[in-house]
Amino acid sequence: MRAYSAPSTYVVPTTGSLTDDLLAGAAAHPRRVVAARRVPHDGGAWVDVTSTELLTRVRDLAKGLVAAGVQPGDRVALVSRTRFEWTLTDYAIWYAGAVTVPIYETSSPDQIAWILADSGCVLVVVETDVHHERVTTVSAQTPQLRRVVQIEGAGLDALVREGSGVSDTDVEARRAAVTPDSIATVIYTSGTTGRPKGCVLTHANFMFELGVATGVLEELFDTDGASTLLFLPLAHVFARVIQIGAIRQGAKLGHCAEVRTLLDDLAAFEPTFVLAVPRVFEKVFNTASQRAAADGRGKIFDAAAATAVTYSQAIDRSGPGPVLRARRAVFDRLVYRKLRAVLGGEVRYAVSGGAPLGERLAHFYRGIGVPVLEGYGLTETTAALTVNLPGHHRIGTVGQPIPGTGVRLADDGELLFAGGQVFGGYWHDDAATADAFEEFDGRSWLRTGDMGEIDDNGYVRITGRKKEILVTAGGKNVAPSVLEDRVRAHHLVSQCMVVGDGRPFVAALVTLDAGALEIWTETHSKQPPRRKGGLASLVAALVDDPDVLTEVQRAIDTANQAVSQAEAIRKFTVLSVDWAEDSGELTPTLKLKRAVVMRRFHHDIEALYV
Repeated sequence: MRAYSAPSTYVVPTTGSLTDDLLAGAAAHPRRVVAARRVPHDGGAWVDVTSTELLTRVRDLAKGLVAAGVQPGDRVALVSRTRFEWTLTDYAIWYAGAVTVPIYETSSPDQIAWILADSGCVLVVVETDVHHERVTTVSAQTPQLRRVVQIEGAGLDALVREGSGVSDTDVEARRAAVTPDSIATVIYTSGTTGRPKGCVLTHANFMFELGVATGVLEELFDTDGASTLLFLPLAHVFARVIQIGAIRQGAKLGHCAEVRTLLDDLAAFEPTFVLAVPRVFEKVFNTASQRAAADGRGKIFDAAAATAVTYSQAIDRSGPGPVLRARRAVFDRLVYRKLRAVLGGEVRYAVSGGAPLGERLAHFYRGIGVPVLEGYGLTETTAALTVNLPGHHRIGTVGQPIPGTGVRLADDGELLFAGGQVFGGYWHDDAATADAFEEFDGRSWLRTGDMGEIDDNGYVRITGRKKEILVTAGGKNVAPSVLEDRVRAHHLVSQCMVVGDGRPFVAALVTLDAGALEIWTETHSKQPPRRKGGLASLVAALVDDPDVLTEVQRAIDTANQAVSQAEAIRKFTVLSVDWAEDSGELTPTLKLKRAVVMRRFHHDIEALYV
């Protein structure tokens, strides 16, 4: 059995909690700017927040929670987009000795009801009227819920006023009673299948994760002027860990709640590092490529992209030669600088997780001067288990285990992990907890459900989800993600799902990216009939267009180069609708809900095998 362990560089203290970072920051650097918040009534201006101000705001809000009757260990839910008040409330809940239960702001009333009831939340902080209504409509299913506080409409300010009678001594006693073993949060999994389960993460889990990660990623957190703009959902553990890491290290933290304002926010905030899921990096590249083609600069962009990839690949060999360096310098002035400007102009590194990033795309970003550090982790592991590091970056892998973390392969190729960031179990679900672990050599190892490989230096490569492995009628095992990731990299493709379990061959359902298709029609002199429905009608009009199908076939052919003939996609169909979170086919982190797609598009799948 192949295994690899990295020696630990951090020991979790026996006392304290995540709120210690607030006090330590305010004491050491009271005037340091640690965050910036948007002020809507001031034209959306960014207003700096010092470490002292952040501590004061958190403490005052914690007093409000105490006054509202929140007891130590109580669960408090948080339903909001990524904004400053999310971070403020999260830390205030911990300061009051309670437990944060994040809920995606896109969650339906039924999903909210399940999480509130299962976790036993006594109070919920919501962002908008819409969120408030979703909670109140399910109040009959959540009898333990005593109060709803709304961010918009000055609900937090009112809560702070309620807490004015709570003394500093009382709230500090609450904070001081929290230990590393206390529960910090219960995060419910996205639920690609079945009911979401609550992952119980302690303060110690986060302390270990950040104690190690901020050390090995000091180029991100500890450089002069370090800053990051969060735009991924803070309900997801990936963004949450970055939030805590920034607070711990004093890196300036910003929030972006609206995707439509993201580019403007990046330009104004100028982060030094960003985190995103692979689809974001794909969209940035594809949009730039399409825009260049529409402006008549497609050949220049293609040459620049090829040069960036070649330059990055040369780094992994003997290094780029003088001719390649000179060519890259030219394209840096013409193309790369503009692409870096899209991310704010100051980004030195990007961090990617949640799904594999294609190797060519990873080489491209490193070649333009924005290395994307891929990592791997789960909600159950407080985010990162492995990560590629500056100076130890092996494209095509998710890096090595972070210090204090062990990885091994089970007999069937499943990846198993152990470490201080691994959770202790699911909320009130002993059966699921027992099923999540496997015992080896007197130690519990988490079964990740992911298949992978480990090389001699400990670099981990993810090859697919164990439950998603297809077995064709001919007995061939096929990992869908290998194909899907490559098909989705094409600029006209939005989503792809490979099918073929028990079937004579592998096939695929493909959806189109409406925005990219609109640009593509301009450069290809297409004038399809436009009807009511905007871009959706454009997709419907072009779904059978021979040139569109040729482009999709190119994406299929590229993907098939990565697998054997028996695993290759032999047929595909392009759907007239896209998949989205709102319509239920994707999770909030853009993972595919295969069971939902299989059920809703059953007839399309059957037609592939007629």
